[in-house]
Amino acid sequence: MAESLPNFAEPRWFACHTKPRCEKKFASLLAVEGFSHYLPLVPSVRRYRDQTKRFTKPLFPGYVFTEITPEIKSRVYQQDLLVRAIWIEDQAGFLRQLEDVKVVVSSGLELSLHPLLKKGTRVKVAGGPLYGIEGIVDDPANPKGIIIAVDVLQQGLLVRMPLEDLQILP
Repeated sequence: MAESLPNFAEPRWFACHTKPRCEKKFASLLAVEGFSHYLPLVPSVRRYRDQTKRFTKPLFPGYVFTEITPEIKSRVYQQDLLVRAIWIEDQAGFLRQLEDVKVVVSSGLELSLHPLLKKGTRVKVAGGPLYGIEGIVDDPANPKGIIIAVDVLQQGLLVRMPLEDLQILP
């Protein structure tokens, strides 16, 4: 069976690995160019001796997701903010995970970046603002929540939630 070649005229999603602390600048460049993109931002608080600063920071440091046609990929390297653009093979799977990330970020629940574990039980959230999202129990021996996978980065989001809201998948 012949392997089909990708259509270079159709837009594809890429995980763009930026230079350190350049995610917001790169996302602004993508917006100016009119490219569809997503930079998940989460609130952060930094306390100093005499003041507290509140700001947003990238959920995945060093990464911005963008949808472009492969033939114009070179345009995203214009401002010297990008290290590389990673071609995402499983577009449908990636889009499902990206939608899950959007739901988690907008839920306002506490979350943290967590390495994706290969072991653990697959679960589905049975109630609350994350209803329907699938994840992995972080540690079956000492469960604290679930991890929402982002395979393309080999990372996941640890979302603290009561385990009674989870349904074990077959």
